Amino acid sequence: MNIDETLSYIHAVCWRGSVPGLERIGALLARMGDPQKQMRFIHVTGTNGKGSTCAMMASILRAAGYRTGLYTSPFLIRFNERMQVDGRQITDDELCEITAYVRPLADALDPHPTEFEMVTAIAFAYFARHNCDIVVCEVGMGGEFDATNVIPAPEAAVFCNIGLDHTQYLGDTIEKIAATKAGIIKPGCEAVLYRQTGSVEEIIRQRCERLGVPLHLADFDGIRPEKAGLEGQVFDWEELAGLHLPLLGRHQLCNAAVALTAMRVLQKRGWSITEEHIRRGLAATDWPGRFQIIGHDPLFIIDGGHNPQCIRALEQNIRDYLPDRPLTVLTGVMQDKDYHCMYRGVVPYARSFITVTPDNPRSLPGSWQRISGSWERRSPPAIPSAAAFPWRWSRPDPAAQCCATALCI
Repeated sequence: MNIDETLSYIHAVCWRGSVPGLERIGALLARMGDPQKQMRFIHVTGTNGKGSTCAMMASILRAAGYRTGLYTSPFLIRFNERMQVDGRQITDDELCEITAYVRPLADALDPHPTEFEMVTAIAFAYFARHNCDIVVCEVGMGGEFDATNVIPAPEAAVFCNIGLDHTQYLGDTIEKIAATKAGIIKPGCEAVLYRQTGSVEEIIRQRCERLGVPLHLADFDGIRPEKAGLEGQVFDWEELAGLHLPLLGRHQLCNAAVALTAMRVLQKRGWSITEEHIRRGLAATDWPGRFQIIGHDPLFIIDGGHNPQCIRALEQNIRDYLPDRPLTVLTGVMQDKDYHCMYRGVVPYARSFITVTPDNPRSLPGSWQRISGSWERRSPPAIPSAAAFPWRWSRPDPAAQCCATALCI
């Protein structure tokens, strides 16, 4: 198979409507020799901040000299972004080769594995082939019944900020969602928790107590911001001073505290990670699409926030980094997102909105009419086409699964 045929096969299996559970992925991996059992993992769940936190931890582990796998979803531009070893994406040739190996094993199963299960199996085979010392593995959705939860007890089960998302699958309250995500905690691991509401923290705490798992709360009080600008931010955390992080936003410092807490857990478990590794790894963190500057004349910033929590972080970043600078906002949205509410906080900072329809079957048709129709009268004008955009706009790869909000000055 060539790369187009490979991606067509992977995407031909629709995950929607599938029964949750680990039976299909377990059966497939068993036919593959259970590659996930050859590696150690950091397992990461949550609603917001998973990708950034994963990127920080993987960068620190690479700086410490460990061969590090990184499994994330979705992707921004190319499917290959989803699985990386030591910061390098899987090549087209290797993706085709591994998929060709997995395909007959998956096709022989009834019911057939879902798309995400297929991708997860391919990723585990890829990481095992490259003899990864450790894999930073992001949950696809939820936790307990997510395909990634087929892994053995991880070194650390890491919980990022938990909020309301995927409510039709995970539950309609934050407590129900937290209970589902708590399913990644297994005997023999340790848990790291982004500070949450009391009810959510109690759910995670009870799960840890029941399984005899140590729980480590990220120390947000230990964060001391020193300097922040469009080039990055410098902060202290506990006894570590002068840490540099290229990712922008106050919320990224909280994500960094979670990543650093996880590194403390690994140190205690015998992993050789020094302060210098932490410094170099944080400074080298690369995670595009999160309030990322991609041009300076005009200033052009993209952000992939797609739920109310992410948009609140975007609003804070606008106040912190772009005060009193009227913005042109270029955006598109998926129809299953809370678009009625998520843009309202951005409206006061915008000179105008330009809306586009993402190239995705989940995209909101007629986005500009639907979005602008949900705003109050004081909203700025919404322009119904990217063709009206006053600067050159390079359209993303048609295969891209996300649409970012772009801010232009």
